[in-house]
Amino acid sequence: MSVRLYIGNLPKEEIDRQELQAVFAEEGDAVTTKLIKDRKTGKCRGFGFLTVNNDEQADQIIEKYNGQLFKDSPIKLEKALPRTKGEDNEEQAPTKAASQSGGHASASTPRENKKSKKPRRGGSPKETSPAGDTDAIRPDPRWASELEKLKQMLAAQTTT
Repeated sequence: MSVRLYIGNLPKEEIDRQELQAVFAEEGDAVTTKLIKDRKTGKCRGFGFLTVNNDEQADQIIEKYNGQLFKDSPIKLEKALPRTKGEDNEEQAPTKAASQSGGHASASTPRENKKSKKPRRGGSPKETSPAGDTDAIRPDPRWASELEKLKQMLAAQTTT
């Protein structure tokens, strides 16, 4: 089973995939790289992906190459999270810290703050609620139980 690794902290300039592949040339043809570029400018967006054969090889490569200089920048290697649905052609950078810290985004996940809320290709800008729904806003299901507790506490305070 192949394993994808996230390569971060790449310089934001014009880089060829072959230049990045050359960094991992010692590992042979078993590893392949993918460089994520801006569609308009063609410059690197600062990250890419490396695909390796298995977990053992992934761990060895992370240990060996994490922090190695590439064009005067120390690269960051870690296992990539799976892509999320709705991300058509863009790759998702790892956001382990945000998902494990209770939803608070950390400084190491700038992509989450930069994502546009505009729909892609023909989607409507506003989500419509089902007919007959009296609640204008539905709470996030992940926090629904916490929200219910807060509502009960607030109701108890106003009655006393």
